[in-house]
Amino acid sequence: MITARAYSTIKAIERCAWNDCFPAELEDWDYYRAVEQAGVADFQWRYLALYEGSTLIAAAAAFTTQYSLDTTVQGIGKRITQRLRHWLPGVLDIRLYALGSPVTEQCHAGTASHITEEQRPALLRQLLTLARNDANEAGIGLLAVKDAPSHDQQWIDVCRESGLQTMPGLPSAILPIAFGSLDAYLGTLGKSTRKDLRRKLRAQGPRIEWRRSIDDVLPEMMRLYEATLARSDLEFERLSAEYFTNILEHLDQRAACVLYWVDEQLVAFNLVLLDEHRLVDKFFAHDLEQTREYNLYFRSWLANVDYCIQHKIPLYECGQAGYASKLRLGCKFEGNTLFFHHRNALFNALLKLVKLFVRPDKSDPAMAAAISET
Repeated sequence: MITARAYSTIKAIERCAWNDCFPAELEDWDYYRAVEQAGVADFQWRYLALYEGSTLIAAAAAFTTQYSLDTTVQGIGKRITQRLRHWLPGVLDIRLYALGSPVTEQCHAGTASHITEEQRPALLRQLLTLARNDANEAGIGLLAVKDAPSHDQQWIDVCRESGLQTMPGLPSAILPIAFGSLDAYLGTLGKSTRKDLRRKLRAQGPRIEWRRSIDDVLPEMMRLYEATLARSDLEFERLSAEYFTNILEHLDQRAACVLYWVDEQLVAFNLVLLDEHRLVDKFFAHDLEQTREYNLYFRSWLANVDYCIQHKIPLYECGQAGYASKLRLGCKFEGNTLFFHHRNALFNALLKLVKLFVRPDKSDPAMAAAISET
């Protein structure tokens, strides 16, 4: 007999049981607990669990929020939707129940280690049913799966078979680290990119400091964070200062903050998660004026690649933005799919029309190229 439960806190689920469903994940029970305690504004957390007796056999994270349908739109498309908002305030905002998390790139549906491949699809279907029922109880009509990874074919198939509409999500950039040195990495890039990066490396650079305690620099970090967020077209969540401190505290050696200094001025920081298998770039914030002079983005990129090389970390996971640069820098891309369905048939039909105009690849040629690669 399988019992389905939905919780508002991950503390309701045993840490070891949750992590058994998501082996080797850096964004594990401790990560979700840190995020929950950080109080990210405008999101409410849900944790879906299936039990066989008292044993957790499947789980997924979820959230509810007021969602803007143009969240992933950039460029001219964003300007059009902003005008539409001016004429019809609130027309693009809708309450959303989504499997996944606003602070993870992909929605993983996990099953316990003793569950076989043949058993898994039935449990995934039950997780979707649990999500739909939980959304109904909250009075939310729009159900989504935020960025199901293309390499999880069972999860993709179950979402499609359940009648959810699809559209491309933001692809995840990865760089396999198979280089013996930074110079060997540069040798794999195109001639103009290689020449440009070597020129940047010869110029004076900022001082780099790896930290796991940031209390003394947190106000300056948040200034850089707010400035970076204000320049972004792809704003979904707004992180609190507690997010950065909690991640470093709860994940201990599996998280670090890389600080970039010019004299005594903090000009950039990079929050990363890491273990022996991967380094995950969670957030990079920088001073735009200093970036122009010191090439901070590329400095940070090369610092992370070099760290992976020096510590024999085989994979650099580098986020869902800046696709034009990442194509030049030799990244590969993993596809993600957004699934959604509104229980109201009229709204669902309307969303089918809306998605033709708010697809993320419509306004960014580099993103379209990355999606095409996947």
